[in-house]
Amino acid sequence: MAPPSPALSSIQHDGRRPHVVFVPSAGMSHLTQFVRFIVALSSHDVDISVVTVFPTVSDAEANHFAALFKEFPSIRRLDFDLLPFDASEFPGGDPFFLRWEALRRSMHLLGPIIAGVTPRVTAIVTDVTLVSHVNPIAKNLQLQCYVLFVASATMMSLNSYFPIYLDNKDAEADVGDVDIPGVRRIARSWLPQPLLDLNKIFTKQFIENGREIVKTDGVLINTFDALEPVALAALRDGKVVPGFPSVFAVGPYTSLANEKKDAGAEGEDWILSWLRQQPARSVVYVAFGSRSTVSHEQLREIAAGLEASGCRFLWVLKTTVVDRDDRDSLRDVLGDGFLERVQGRGVVTKAWVDQEAVLSHPAVGLFLSHSGWSSVTEVAAAGMPLLAWPRLGDNRVAAAVVASSGAGVWMEHWSWDGEEWLVSGEEIGAKLKEMMADGAAREKAAKVREEAAKAVAEGGSSHTSMLEFVAKLKAT
Repeated sequence: MAPPSPALSSIQHDGRRPHVVFVPSAGMSHLTQFVRFIVALSSHDVDISVVTVFPTVSDAEANHFAALFKEFPSIRRLDFDLLPFDASEFPGGDPFFLRWEALRRSMHLLGPIIAGVTPRVTAIVTDVTLVSHVNPIAKNLQLQCYVLFVASATMMSLNSYFPIYLDNKDAEADVGDVDIPGVRRIARSWLPQPLLDLNKIFTKQFIENGREIVKTDGVLINTFDALEPVALAALRDGKVVPGFPSVFAVGPYTSLANEKKDAGAEGEDWILSWLRQQPARSVVYVAFGSRSTVSHEQLREIAAGLEASGCRFLWVLKTTVVDRDDRDSLRDVLGDGFLERVQGRGVVTKAWVDQEAVLSHPAVGLFLSHSGWSSVTEVAAAGMPLLAWPRLGDNRVAAAVVASSGAGVWMEHWSWDGEEWLVSGEEIGAKLKEMMADGAAREKAAKVREEAAKAVAEGGSSHTSMLEFVAKLKAT
């Protein structure tokens, strides 16, 4: 692990509680993990402030911010106004990537805000999408700076090593497989699709941030040692990038909802009420994340597969990247007659659900997912087999972790976002039936759950990492 910089070493601890400012970006997959880590850190005698930008891109983000500040009134809210941003510069750009860019272009305004906060700030914890702009601000203010990374340790190794890979490859050659020292070879087909085009806004951000990570004071990752032992060891030992900063594997996180929910509140949730009426391990839970979209044609094949499988199911359906843009009715998406044919054994909803509560429910026997990293860590903690169908971004890298750890099965040959061919309902249905009857997969998932529980228990690897992080905050 890299030692603290001389500037930071010279700052004397004056007995006050450390004050940490969190700088999240945009997207529920990012914000959810920030909220959960903030809740966990709040129990360690630390003052916390959160930089907020309104309006948020999605309604779900606004709701999560509101819940955080309501349940934890001691957490300060630092409102941050963005400079005007002309999105037409990036025609067809993903709305979340555009918000990241708008944030990055306004970050120079953050320094004076943080400098004026009382009590004096000790450290900044930033989203990786902003680190190339936030870390220099922190260093100028002589503050510690950490990255709260919302994907896997394997993805962190890719993010950190990718700029080195580009520096070493033939400038005229296309991006190919990336052989990460000490970790594994990441196939070209597993890479987030934008990385294949160095002119994409996402790719430019990814490269800039990747170069800056090594200059920070450490990275916090929602994973645990038993889930990704090879990647974590390679990062900590400096095999991926020499001089890599401290790595704190502090997952899996617990949700705000679970920490604050009492026994009576569960009875108010109609989804959990429906699940209580189903036999043990009889329900397939289907969800493809907060921002992954699937074509209407593929959604109808999924519907056909669920119907053909004969399994009970709970399907959280999403048809747009941004939730407030989703106006299609279920019948428009799934076709006439489907909802009637599965009535009684299947539920389809567009509502936000407490996914952790669903995954831990005894009626649920399988999770069909895009393998977003939040979902992977939740399913690992629940001990529920995951049938991974990656759609975009880091999903294939995450699915590789799912397969290697025993948390589930990766359907590596199923379609990827942007590919025109469809996975048939017949094939989907057959795989669902097979997985629901796979006792070996359940046993492997249960072992992953045991390791997850050990990690967060007192004396476990993640519990110890959190204490080490807090100690580092309090040592300055």
